[in-house]
Amino acid sequence: MDIALLGGTGNIGKGLALRWAHDTDHTITVGSRHIEKAETKVEEYQRELRERGVDPDIRACENETAARDARIVVVSIPPEYATSTVESIAPSLSDDQILVSPAVKMERDAAGFHYVAPNGNSIAEEIATITPDEIPVVGAFQNLAAGALSNLDNDLKADVVLTGDDSEAKCEVESVAEEIDGLRALDGGSLANTALIESITPLLINLAMNNDGLHDLGVRFQ
Repeated sequence: MDIALLGGTGNIGKGLALRWAHDTDHTITVGSRHIEKAETKVEEYQRELRERGVDPDIRACENETAARDARIVVVSIPPEYATSTVESIAPSLSDDQILVSPAVKMERDAAGFHYVAPNGNSIAEEIATITPDEIPVVGAFQNLAAGALSNLDNDLKADVVLTGDDSEAKCEVESVAEEIDGLRALDGGSLANTALIESITPLLINLAMNNDGLHDLGVRFQ
């Protein structure tokens, strides 16, 4: 399967690219607005993976090309640019693709990080409003610590909550999520529930900032 990571040069994109390239045989495409940036990052990822004995199937593309060729498209873009990026790649999308949103909008003040619901919705719902109706959107990966994800020496033990209105799309994202060693996917219901999942992220960051030993904090539901 082809998996594209738009903004795959950023923190969460890096982590997912490394984990999927290390743990699976999927073709991973790292997208960026600037092909040179994507190429530099892919070379970095390839070096790290080859040092670990993995010959990765990973390549660099501009976001539009990456999105056009993939079955699953992860919008691993900072939240302030997520919707504009989806608008720019929408003409390249087809109805046999799935969009995945890991973005969370937050603000920081003296008290710490706080969740911001864009227009009363989640980032995933905002993306869905500008995505063609036939293309399902799934919320996922919002609560993972990017540092824990990108450090391949770190043994993951975390849950990924999936939200979406297309059950088949959620099942497919569940499958690829659980191919990453140490991740368990849970069905969180419809896309309308995504804000609940996104709002956990600033809590996790605040806990990590204020407690020793919780730098790579994640969520595991028991």
